[in-house]
Amino acid sequence: MKARFSLSIVSLLSLVFVSCENPADQTADAEVGPALNKTVDAGPDGSTKWTFTENSYIEFTGSKVSGGTQVGRFTNISGYFTIKDGEPVGNDHKVEIDMNSITTEKEKLTSHLKNEDFFDVPSHPVSNYDVTSITKTGEGQYEITGNLTMRGKTNSVTFTSTVVRSETTAAIRAKFDLKRYQWDINYKGLGENILNEEVILDFNLEAAPQGK
Repeated sequence: MKARFSLSIVSLLSLVFVSCENPADQTADAEVGPALNKTVDAGPDGSTKWTFTENSYIEFTGSKVSGGTQVGRFTNISGYFTIKDGEPVGNDHKVEIDMNSITTEKEKLTSHLKNEDFFDVPSHPVSNYDVTSITKTGEGQYEITGNLTMRGKTNSVTFTSTVVRSETTAAIRAKFDLKRYQWDINYKGLGENILNEEVILDFNLEAAPQGK
C-alpha cells in the first residue's frame, strides 16, 4: 500500500510538472539587443520587391506559469522582401503589422490585449520589423537581424528562418520566442493567471512580385 501511495504521488508530481511546462522552452530564443543603425542596401541589379499577400499572418502564444496557453494572431500584414533569383538579397525588407487586426478566440481577451496592459493599440497602432541584415546559412535557410518596434520601443532581434519559393510566391517562415518585458509589456497577470515573460512568435509570410 505504501509503495502504491508513493507511486501515485510521483505520478501526480510528474503530471503537475508537465502541465506547468513553459512552451517557450520548446522554441529557439531570439537574440535581442539594442536597436541597430541601418544603411539601406537595395541588393544587386535585377532585385525586385515582393509584397506580402493577404495570406500573411503572425501568430503569437503566451502562457501561464500554472499551465495553459493563449494564442492570438495579427492578420493584416504589409511590407515587402527584396528578392533576386528566388532568394532575399540586400537588407531592404520591411514587415508592418496593423495591431488593430489582432484576433483571438475570446472577444474579452482580444480587448484586453489591445489595452495598455499589453499592446496599447490606441497609442501604438502599428508595429514593424525593419531588417538590417540577412545571412544565408544553408539551402533555404537564413539568419535574419532587424529592428522590431512595438509600443514605441525598438530592439534588435535576430532569428533563423526558412524561405520556400514556388512559381509565383515566396513563403517566409520563422518561429522563436522573446521576452515581452523588453518592449515594456509588463503586465504580470493576477491570481492563478500569472503569465510567463516569454512569448512565442510564429511568422507566416507570403510574398509575391508587385502587381501580381
